[in-house]
Amino acid sequence: MPFPELIIFDCDGVLVDSELIANRILAEHLTSHGYPITARECRAKFIGSSLLKIIEHVGTEGVELPTDFSSSLRIRDAAAFKDELQPIKGIKQALARLPHQKCVASSGSPEKIKTNLEITGLVDDFALHLYSGNNVANPKPAPDLFLHVAGEFDVSPLQCLVIEDSKFGVRAAKAANMVVFGYVGGSHCHRDYIDHLSDEEPDHIFSEMDTLPDLVAKWTSVR
Repeated sequence: MPFPELIIFDCDGVLVDSELIANRILAEHLTSHGYPITARECRAKFIGSSLLKIIEHVGTEGVELPTDFSSSLRIRDAAAFKDELQPIKGIKQALARLPHQKCVASSGSPEKIKTNLEITGLVDDFALHLYSGNNVANPKPAPDLFLHVAGEFDVSPLQCLVIEDSKFGVRAAKAANMVVFGYVGGSHCHRDYIDHLSDEEPDHIFSEMDTLPDLVAKWTSVR
């Protein structure tokens, strides 16, 4: 069976260059609700986490956020993304050259995933095969979301390739027994971040998204 049968893309930081924007807004919102934090600290702590997990983490540190925290954050996110969000450089070219089945599996909400892909002109590349952490009981770093997606496509986890930019995403893919490539070309990926992701030991790390089709072909030839 040719590899991969299915390529699973994370969304934020892999398809859309959203992490600097999202963590700036998150830091401002958390700070205004009694949890002082910088955007850089948010990126270090929370990239790859679901919003529910972030709220739970803040609660363990003694700050109880209001019940409308999620909805008010989404409103601020949506306004910023509409004005600022761009696709990851080279992703459109890469998707056009990848004939494989493709889908998105992200910790974000279904509405956020779809809206961000529409803003950046990428939604049609996935034929609405968009999967959210809301689809499973345990979000990343648990393997549940990736295993759910493999089941939806009736594909063995061993025949899946995951493209991730976060430590939680890499851990989840490895726990699902999937090959995972770590992408470190987003605007948030400074040197320390790259080292941080390397510590999770993805199968390959790359920084130029338009090289992905050639990397996939090369990986296929050596399996």
